[in-house]
Amino acid sequence: MDDISVLVCDDSALMRNVISRVIDGTPGMHVVDKAMNGQILIDKVAACNPDVIILDIEMPVMTGIDYLKYRKQSGGDVPVIILSSIAEKGAAVTVEALELGASDFITKPNGSVSMDINAVADRLVEMIASYGGARARSKGKQVYSSEYYSKLAEDRAIERKLQEAMGSRPVPSAPKIPVVPPVDFKVERKQPAVITPVTNPGRVDVIAIGISTGGPNALRDVFKEISPDVKQPILVVQHMPAGFTKEFAASLDRICPLTVTEAIDGETLKNGHVYIAPGNYHIYVERSGLGSYTLRTSQDPQRNGHRPSADVLFESVGKIFGNHALGVIMTGMGKDGAVELAGMRKQGAWTLGQDEKTSIVYGMPRVAYELGAVQKQVSLENMAGEISRIALQNS
Repeated sequence: MDDISVLVCDDSALMRNVISRVIDGTPGMHVVDKAMNGQILIDKVAACNPDVIILDIEMPVMTGIDYLKYRKQSGGDVPVIILSSIAEKGAAVTVEALELGASDFITKPNGSVSMDINAVADRLVEMIASYGGARARSKGKQVYSSEYYSKLAEDRAIERKLQEAMGSRPVPSAPKIPVVPPVDFKVERKQPAVITPVTNPGRVDVIAIGISTGGPNALRDVFKEISPDVKQPILVVQHMPAGFTKEFAASLDRICPLTVTEAIDGETLKNGHVYIAPGNYHIYVERSGLGSYTLRTSQDPQRNGHRPSADVLFESVGKIFGNHALGVIMTGMGKDGAVELAGMRKQGAWTLGQDEKTSIVYGMPRVAYELGAVQKQVSLENMAGEISRIALQNS
């Protein structure tokens, strides 16, 4: 069994140690080295050839942004996960990092490390498993599957909830999964269920997309290639924390032939407009008149552990638009969006799912496919073309 090797780069010794404890305490991954700035990182990458890099942005000598510019010029291909602050300036710089080739980002813990690290740990492990795991396998390593880490995250969440519920009292042991080779820990691939829609797909009046891990770069690929002739409004749930979605939407707007903005509660849906769900807010649709629809946001409880949740969006689109909609589910860990995409399919909506080969994590699209929710599986490179084709031919 091989480990996913991680190189941590942060100018704070405390953060390097905290992040390293999370990684080294997780089966199947370890910190191979550490660096305190981008200049040192260059030499460390050459020396240890890690599977993934955890990179801070603000550092002396060479910043994270400067390192990414160097990496882009030198042709480096080790995946980079950014450690980012939530400040407005931090959001803009984080999006710049994504534009320079970073794979994804996590928010840096603030305040009490002992409290905040729990919120970051599962997301960090998920990203390392996804991006680092893919690179490790490409190098011939045998590493734990994404399903393994998804189950591990579930068990850790149960343990934390028990701790919160019990307070200072002894905490019963949370269920544990065995540390076993990937060949012994598999999610059984099921034949897709058969859904018989109540009616055939009709005109497409709206497009809804749900996506998670791997989403920032996947959405860039889709929206820079989507047809400028697409007239339907497009609603997107990308699992992303508050403070970043406005800048992320602006970055997509710079490369997309359609207008892209962060969704605002109460605005009327416009044709040829892409709406990105705000971090920490669900988005859904209400009918506001004959042929008129209003976009709403809410902070209702999380669904499937997420807010925004793709299930919330797909549920509202299915109820309001029925068979006059296109639902798309793409890369992401877990199952968010799968059940309600199946609901859309039952109503006769068009549905697409990203295929396993091009998904950073084949979790959400796999569950949707097995539920019978996906009419057609599509590669990332063909997704923009397929969305455009269905939208144009059924407008």
